[in-house]
Amino acid sequence: MVTAAAVAARVTDPELPLLTLADLGILREVEELPDGVVVTVTPTYSGCPAMQTIRDDLVRALGEAGYPRVEVRTALSPAWTTDWITEAGRAKLAAAGISPPGPAPRRPSGPVPLTLGAPRRDIPCPHCGNAATDEIAAFSATACRSLRRCPACREPFEHVKEI
Repeated sequence: MVTAAAVAARVTDPELPLLTLADLGILREVEELPDGVVVTVTPTYSGCPAMQTIRDDLVRALGEAGYPRVEVRTALSPAWTTDWITEAGRAKLAAAGISPPGPAPRRPSGPVPLTLGAPRRDIPCPHCGNAATDEIAAFSATACRSLRRCPACREPFEHVKEI
């Protein structure tokens, strides 16, 4: 029988199905118990609408692998960060024409300070490598991605925002 951890690690993200939950870094722990499996995940953000689908996909995949009792727990602390995306996950994003995130911003513990403008950062084009691209929309298919365009090759692309 395949381990529960191996099965859970292969479940894909419903919003970025090219990435597994392990690639995305949201799969925190898989514990096999005598009477079932407990899987702990951390959402990419607290209001992530994909969490129910992720939960259902984990229960289905583990059930099909012979684990009939599956409990999925959510851990909100520490909060997920794009720094948890694996190198393999970043490579998959780039290969699919999606710009992977750079380093996540460093913030002091406690309240998050309010800034009135997004910091300007060059996002390289995943198609041609041009360093200076333009943001077309702050939000794309999901809240965690923006839509950009490269002035050199004129191709649009999505960028996974640094969180």
